[in-house]
Amino acid sequence: MALINSVLSWLMKKRFHQIELFMKYPLEVQEELFKKLLFNGKDTEWGKRFDFQSIKTRKEFAERIPIHQYEDIKSDIDRVRKGEQNIFWNSEIKLFAKSSGTTSEKSKYIPVSQEALEECHYKGGKDMASIYCHNYPEAQIFDGRGLTIGGSHQITEINNENYYSGDLSALIMENLPYWAEFMRVPKRSVALMGEWEEKINQMALTTIDHNVTNILGVPSWTLLLLQRILEITGKKDIREVWPNLETFFHGGVNFGPYRQQFQDIISGPMNYMETYTASEGFFGLQDRIDGDDLLLMLDYGIYYEFLPVDQLHTKSQTTVTLEEVQAGVNYAMVISTNAGLWRYLIGDTVLFTSTNPYRIKITGRTKNFINAVGEELIIDNAEKALANACKKSGAIITEYTAAPIYFNGNENAGHQWLIEFKKEPDNIEYFAETLDNALKSLNSDYEAKRYKNMVLRPLEIRQMPTGTFYRWLKKKNKLGGQYKVPRLSNDRKYVDEILSLIDKNKDDYPKR
Repeated sequence: MALINSVLSWLMKKRFHQIELFMKYPLEVQEELFKKLLFNGKDTEWGKRFDFQSIKTRKEFAERIPIHQYEDIKSDIDRVRKGEQNIFWNSEIKLFAKSSGTTSEKSKYIPVSQEALEECHYKGGKDMASIYCHNYPEAQIFDGRGLTIGGSHQITEINNENYYSGDLSALIMENLPYWAEFMRVPKRSVALMGEWEEKINQMALTTIDHNVTNILGVPSWTLLLLQRILEITGKKDIREVWPNLETFFHGGVNFGPYRQQFQDIISGPMNYMETYTASEGFFGLQDRIDGDDLLLMLDYGIYYEFLPVDQLHTKSQTTVTLEEVQAGVNYAMVISTNAGLWRYLIGDTVLFTSTNPYRIKITGRTKNFINAVGEELIIDNAEKALANACKKSGAIITEYTAAPIYFNGNENAGHQWLIEFKKEPDNIEYFAETLDNALKSLNSDYEAKRYKNMVLRPLEIRQMPTGTFYRWLKKKNKLGGQYKVPRLSNDRKYVDEILSLIDKNKDDYPKR
């Protein structure tokens, strides 16, 4: 183990110098990558369809190829899943990251090429460790095991060949090199189990006796596992189980609402590092101890364009390149990748906090917002307002979702928040008022619509019984790291489904 630790530490230092290089020459790195992607795609079906061969500039690229969403390319993805090749990309694609997202009932199958696996996802994992070791020179994460909370996968046989689909983390885990597999727990057969309740139990039972130094996972499911470990061991603090635990690498959802819950069960010094990954690629890493924004990773086989959010629902959509972005502006990300996604709108919105180097914050989803009366409430507003309300009221939130209440006769529209508390506020009315005021301070459109209750009436909070969101996900067969509770919705589908799970007499549950 000492030899592996030494070698890995050396490799991490070497890679960090490469990260510094693309931070110094970001535009050159993206230009070179753009040309490489076009070269590899020129003889594919898509390359011939849009004549990649004749494209000389990024401007021509943007003018010739429309922005695509999943529904636009689904038929071609289905063909690849049935065994056809050279449609999007010039190397064989047999892996598909399955994602439900937070805005659609249907699963999406995102193609993952070998290049994307190695040059993007694996590289992102190495860089995560490189940056961490640079920021914490005394780190000892390689002295023990890393606990990885991955998803599940299934094998589909087409023409006597194996095609794999599943959660991205499961696909990565299935293809890890031996040395990386040796450094992690639990064993693969447990990590890739599909039945999540039994999986959480088995993960707890099989990792308790290991020297776990670091954890990688989505906060909600990681918390569930840690709580199960405390139940099994009878301990009150994870430190009593894993005294050498030093960091949690997290992503998938905003960590803010979960931080206090982790601190409650993990005493002493603990480091937290955010990652920005999706089925489509590995995009960003938290590279500073004193900053919560994310360094945009530019040498992962992904060419970036950015669409101003105010153009999202217009016919005229003009993206800007990296050198044209402005700090403080909300953009939807458009990517072209070494898995053959061309000008693909991934559905996330980001805001640049810096352009030297390029650092971002995730502000929400292109379809994950509330805009019933022109208030344009995004996740970033919601998360900050909830953090403010929790701080002032002493509350701790486990899960939440929100949706509009539509105009009804003489009643104005409003917002309904379903919240599951770990620790309820001392005064729910004060919590609601504080949340409402924070939203006004963060969003001028919301503030205008709330003026004297003329358009939007005061928000309504429904306190959900413990475990409501878990039961809802279970009923929908959506337990697992790739499935998340939708935070904001512009219709009432999810909210009404959740409400239908609790007592039919809705007056039994507090509301304000």
